[in-house]
Amino acid sequence: MRRVPKSIRIASALFAVVVASILVGANCVAQPFVGRVAPLSPIPSVDPERLRAHVRALTVDLHPRSHRDPARLDAVAHYIEKTLGGGEEQTFTVGGATYRNVVLSFGPEHGERIVVGAHYDAAGGHPGADDNASGVAGLLELAPMLAAAKLNARVDLVFWTLEEPPHFRTPNMGSVDHAKRLRGARVRGVLSLEMIGFFSDAEGSQRFPAPGMGLLYPTRGDFIAVVGRPADRALTATIKGAMRGATELPVYSLNAPAAVQGVDWSDHRSYWAEGFTAVMITDTSFLRNDRYHTPRDTFDTLDYSRMAKVVQGAFAAVVRLAQ
Repeated sequence: MRRVPKSIRIASALFAVVVASILVGANCVAQPFVGRVAPLSPIPSVDPERLRAHVRALTVDLHPRSHRDPARLDAVAHYIEKTLGGGEEQTFTVGGATYRNVVLSFGPEHGERIVVGAHYDAAGGHPGADDNASGVAGLLELAPMLAAAKLNARVDLVFWTLEEPPHFRTPNMGSVDHAKRLRGARVRGVLSLEMIGFFSDAEGSQRFPAPGMGLLYPTRGDFIAVVGRPADRALTATIKGAMRGATELPVYSLNAPAAVQGVDWSDHRSYWAEGFTAVMITDTSFLRNDRYHTPRDTFDTLDYSRMAKVVQGAFAAVVRLAQ
C-alpha cells in the first residue's frame, strides 16, 4: 500500500474537522465514538435461514403487498399473526377500505413501554425484500427472543401498514394511527426497523446525503445505522452502544434535522409528531441499495448473516432500554 504523504493526511484531517464543525453547527451530530456496551443478558442466536424464509414468503408467496389490495395485506397480517402465535389487530379505515396494524406485547402490562416496529407493505407492487420485508422478518425473529427475556418495561412489537406512497407523510399511515393511540402513554423510545438486510464490502458502495460525510463515515456499505433527530441523541447513543456490544457488526449513528435527506423516511417520524423520541435502524436504504423501489429488490439479494446480527443488536438494545 502506498503511504499517503503526511501533509495530505493532515489536510484531510483538518477538512474532516471543518466538515464535522459545519454539521454540528447545523445541529447535525455524528456519534462515531459511542463505545461498546456489554449486553445485560446472553444474546440468543438468530438463524439466517429463518430470516430468509420469512423474506421469501413475503416477497414471493404474499406478493404484491400493495395498498391497492387490502385483501393481500390482510393475508400478510395473518401470516404475521400465525408466525407470532397471536397478536392484536388495530384496524383503521382509509378510502373506505379497512387496514390493520398487528401488535404483540411482552413484559409488564402497565408502566413505561418501548415500541419496536416495521412496516409490512411494499411500494409500487415491487417485491420489497429489503424495503421492508427485511424489517418484518427481523421483528418476527425478535419476538421469541423477547418472550424468553426478563423485561422490566413493556415492549410492544408493532407491524405497521401503509408506510409507502401514496400514504407516506399523510395521516393515513399505519404508524400515525398507532402513535395517536399512544397518547398519554409513557414511552421510553420507538425503534423503527427500516431496511436492515442489504450490505456491500465494495469501496464506494455507501453514499451520503451531504458532501463531506464520507470523511466521518465508512464509504463501504458494511454497517448498520441508527438515525434520529438531535432531540433523539440519548436514545440513539443507548441503542448504538448496546448494538455495538452485541456483535462485531459495525454500527454508526446520525442525529440530524428532518430536513436532511432520509432522516425522517420511515415510520419513526409519526411518533415525533406525538412528542415521543424515536429512531430508525437502517442499512441506509437508497444511499446504498440501488434496488430500492424497483422490481430488483428481491429476497436473493440480501445478506442474511449480517441481518441476523442486526436482530441480535436490536435485542440487546431493547433489553437495555427495558431495564
